[in-house]
Amino acid sequence: MAAVDTNVLVRLLTQDDASQARHADAFLDRERPLWISTVVLIETCWVVVSAYGWSKPRLVAMLAGLADSVDFTLQEAAPVRAAISLFAESRADFTECLALELARAEGQLPLGTFDRRAARLPGAAAL
Repeated sequence: MAAVDTNVLVRLLTQDDASQARHADAFLDRERPLWISTVVLIETCWVVVSAYGWSKPRLVAMLAGLADSVDFTLQEAAPVRAAISLFAESRADFTECLALELARAEGQLPLGTFDRRAARLPGAAAL
């Protein structure tokens, strides 16, 4: 299994640069499934929201699609899936949901935060 960097994953998702998208698609075809680290997943979320203007519903759909795809393997898949559900149901950002679920998976709760939306999540503590 090969890993994928943020710029390759963004090309696979957006197909916005024809040349790079062809290379990314060929890499996926050759190296399936591709491993996605949590760092790449978070960075990809930031890119598609900030640079491409993706809405929360579109972001949730993308995350769920990656989690359910046979083409990709997510690092820390169980906490990522839990974070996707929490993100879909809350007003917190995906990064806070993922940080919380990673901490939960390691038995490291509560997650102290100054973020008001994240502080409302079960397992978080407002500081």
